[in-house]
Amino acid sequence: MSTKEKKLLNAMQVLDSVVIAFSGGVDSALVAKAASKALPKTKVLLVTADSQSLGSGELEKCEELSQQWNLEWISVQTNEFENSQYIANQSDRCWWCKSALMDQLEPIAIQRNANIVLGVNQDDLGDHRPGQEAAKSRGAKFPLVEAGFTKNDVRELAKEWELSVWDRPSMPCLSSRIPYDTKITVQLLSRVDRAENILRSIGVTDVRVRDYKDTARIEVCQQDLGVVLQHASLIHHQISDLGYRYVTLDLGGLRSGNLNEALEL
Repeated sequence: MSTKEKKLLNAMQVLDSVVIAFSGGVDSALVAKAASKALPKTKVLLVTADSQSLGSGELEKCEELSQQWNLEWISVQTNEFENSQYIANQSDRCWWCKSALMDQLEPIAIQRNANIVLGVNQDDLGDHRPGQEAAKSRGAKFPLVEAGFTKNDVRELAKEWELSVWDRPSMPCLSSRIPYDTKITVQLLSRVDRAENILRSIGVTDVRVRDYKDTARIEVCQQDLGVVLQHASLIHHQISDLGYRYVTLDLGGLRSGNLNEALEL
């Protein structure tokens, strides 16, 4: 067992009882699995936020994973779309989203005498992530950070533990596709979700469709640029049908969180 693996299991054991914000991605999956190894399963609860900003099919995947591991799982409705500060989509949007999640998790954690845990790793600390600060300010724990895990460390241990999601691409909320200061609507997020599913239907798994009103800017990994070009006519036709006038491919490739670059300008 590696030193970091020991630190992670120790960090979970110290928490005694946990309520894990569970997105089904590799980070929260590794945290969930570590909790099941370090604690009695009765002390572990996985909670997924059922929100309009969640991609289609993601809630079902979370439930399936919890069933594979025989861990208790529930979904909760979050109300960030009732908050005008979230809808305004300024640079603090993630603060209001995570605050809405914490509003749901805190009563559950209190009832279970448990700690709220998020799957934040060391690499996440270097980006503009106000949501992390919102959760931390309300007492959430980051055991991956405490154990010194980078994203690569997370994937390596997830693979070693034979987690099916070890190589799954990151799936940030759909609101992250909308440039800051563009008002967020359910209709807008639904259009982005459908556009990304069009790309997945041709075999591209890691994709972002950034929404610039009448323009869809497609981001995929460099190795998938050729695949998109091979299906350019089909993609253009189907995404145009969603209401976009222009369908563009970003030759720079996928860059997670690149809309934060606008904050520096």
